[in-house]
Amino acid sequence: MATATATRAVAAGTARLSERGPIAEIVLSNGPLNLVTRPLLRELNRIVADLSRRQDLRCVILHGGEARAFCAGSDIKEFGPVRHDASEQKILFEDMVLRNLARLPMPTIAAIDGPALGGGLEIALCCDLRVLRGGVRVGLPECHLGGLAGNGAIRLTRLVGPARAKQMLFTGVTIPSEQALAWGVVNEVVEAGSALDAARALAETIVQRGPISNRLAKELVDLADDLPLDAGLLHSTVSQQRIFDSDDLQEGAAAFFAKRRPVFTGR
Repeated sequence: MATATATRAVAAGTARLSERGPIAEIVLSNGPLNLVTRPLLRELNRIVADLSRRQDLRCVILHGGEARAFCAGSDIKEFGPVRHDASEQKILFEDMVLRNLARLPMPTIAAIDGPALGGGLEIALCCDLRVLRGGVRVGLPECHLGGLAGNGAIRLTRLVGPARAKQMLFTGVTIPSEQALAWGVVNEVVEAGSALDAARALAETIVQRGPISNRLAKELVDLADDLPLDAGLLHSTVSQQRIFDSDDLQEGAAAFFAKRRPVFTGR
């Protein structure tokens, strides 16, 4: 279990990585608002690239550290200099980083203890699960500036449906925690304690489950939105065979009959 393993931390500028056994934490550390800047995106992308190759990790938590905000969105000062080359200097790179985050093979959790706005909510939407502290607001307020949360518009619509996504995008309203939960923007709202503590508890549960099955479940759920039913079911069949070929399934069955906790190895 993760609690029995020493912590290894790697500091790195605007974002840093901390590891505790099979759980890794990505900590945004770009000032009190954790603004989305090119240096932050570059560091986040390096961390994600490293994590994507790791077979020993079973869950990743992303959070805002000690900042007032989980992430308050893009640094507006960067907009002017990139006006005519925004795709080259900002948009494509940012989209690549968000795609890479969303494609991490293990389950990911965003722990949101402060406002997640604009690009900050877009980062959270790339995680599989979102835990929000009560009283914290989230939203995509770009339209107040005449801007657009392009990546967020697509991911938010898949979570909450077109009508609610359009309402948030057209008005730029930030919604309270209870509404975010009711609409399905987040999975859990924590009224007592921090979202990070709740996310860590959730991660501890996740890492006790089969790591191969969790990775394959993530892959199948992500494919379900993109593939016709028959094609998705074909991927399901292949994934099920991989499960039956694994040592973990045999260990899980043996532990069930022995009435003990299984010890999964990811093989």
